[in-house]
Formats: sequence, C-alpha cells, structure tokens
Amino acid sequence: MLKKAGIVAGAAAGLMMIGGTAFASPADTTGTPDPTFGDAYATFIEGGGALGYGAASLVAGAYTGIATTPALVAHSLEHH
Repeated sequence: MLKKAGIVAGAAAGLMMIGGTAFASPADTTGTPDPTFGDAYATFIEGGGALGYGAASLVAGAYTGIATTPALVAHSLEHH
C-alpha cells in the first residue's frame, strides 16, 4: 500500500513540476480592488463568529458524548 502511495505522490509531483509553469501568467491588476477596512473588519468578525461556533460545537459534542457514554454502554450490555 505504501509503495502505491509513493508512486502516486511521485507522479503528482512530476506533473506539477512539468505543468506548473505552463499556467503562469503576468499579474493582472485590473481585477477586484484591494479590500477596504470595512470589508476586512466584517470578514474578521465573521471568521471570529465561525471560530466561536466551531469551538462551542466541539465542546458541546464532547460534553454530550462524555455524559451519555456510560448509559449507552450499560444499555448495550443488556440482554434483549
């Protein structure tokens, strides 16, 4: 299994080295402008909210798992 993974990784690295410069192009500065302070602030607040929600979900899931595991184990040992 490890031999196959090495071959796949080597092939991917080789393809990236060959095709990496084929897609290079000069920087195009006519696209979207730099973000404003308001945009950056809103993104920061949104990211902080997502981080807080993720941490709260992780803690709630762990607490629920710890609280319910003994009952689940005891129930699984009952004879049906």
